[in-house]
Amino acid sequence: MPHPNESSPASPVEEKTSSKPPRRIERVCILTGGGDAPGLNAVLRAFVKTCAELGIEVLGSEDGFEGLIKGDGLVELVPTSVRGILPHGGSILGCSNRANPFAYPTRDAQGNQSFPDVSDRVLRNIERHRIDALVMVGGDGTMTHARDLEKLGVRVVGVPKTIDNDLASTDFTFGFDTAVATATWAIDALHSTAESHDRVMLLELMGRYAGWIALHAGIAGGADVILLPELPYDVERVITKVRGRAFSIIVVGEGARPKGGETSVIEQGSKGHLPRLGGAAYQLAQLLEGRLSHEVRVTVLGHLQRGGSPSAFDRLLGTRFGVHAAYLCARGETGRMVALRGHDIVTVPLEDALQRPKLVPSDGDLVNTARAIGIEFGG
Repeated sequence: MPHPNESSPASPVEEKTSSKPPRRIERVCILTGGGDAPGLNAVLRAFVKTCAELGIEVLGSEDGFEGLIKGDGLVELVPTSVRGILPHGGSILGCSNRANPFAYPTRDAQGNQSFPDVSDRVLRNIERHRIDALVMVGGDGTMTHARDLEKLGVRVVGVPKTIDNDLASTDFTFGFDTAVATATWAIDALHSTAESHDRVMLLELMGRYAGWIALHAGIAGGADVILLPELPYDVERVITKVRGRAFSIIVVGEGARPKGGETSVIEQGSKGHLPRLGGAAYQLAQLLEGRLSHEVRVTVLGHLQRGGSPSAFDRLLGTRFGVHAAYLCARGETGRMVALRGHDIVTVPLEDALQRPKLVPSDGDLVNTARAIGIEFGG
């Protein structure tokens, strides 16, 4: 089996040319932070199986950082632990987008909530369990924690995961392809009921402030209108597009907003935690009320996009990421994240992955392709 690095095949235990090679990593802990995504188990399976071949012990932290914060939520992972999990959604370790070690939700006896920094607990438990490095599978939040822990002296390796596909330095994150397939299926299903009742159907999709899921699924599903967070929309253009049609499908990214309007938020984020977006499709429905002869109906696909068996693409990408993360550990190379560039798996500094979110360019090929076939973006 080849053991590639950034540019060419290399052995995972190849000697470094520097006078002081990195200290060997013999025992690692892997966690799946943030929200779940199809393909997480593919990463875990590949990482554990490869580490076993390389002589590296693997522990898993249950529910993201929760296991490391509490110290008693660590489990040993061996090849038999990951047998049969490849087609399963979710994560056998569990996920958490609340267990932020730098702002950990805590309630006192009176029920008052605070968000203390408990990273010292993580450091103590890393030492207690003789962990040489953390392998952190997650999106921008998890990679931010990875960078901050690295500054505290922890050796970390990152694996990019988010259905939103908004993490910089990688062409794709695993989970995105499955989410797009689910969203496209939903658009297909809405077509038949929209046509039967001469309705305008609004479908709200996940993605936060990035419109990748909405854009890909909207084109693949034949939507008439796609509203993206990156392109604030003019409702008059939306009305012009759908007026006079027997029925219409409008895909709405959850971060989409009208020109001069605000992003719709269900719940404001607390310290160290992002706000919960939602309601963008209902916001549009209110703007359309009384302006069309059609009935307008809203469907919010929600967490269906996170669930289910991962696609073949996500299984393959997750497997490749898991293998290459193990290679990084074997070479003692930390402070880096595995990434997909073209057809190749490379590694990039964690800092590069966090420079800025990867958003849909308004003049990119996909947007121009959609405009060429008559899809309206409202702006």
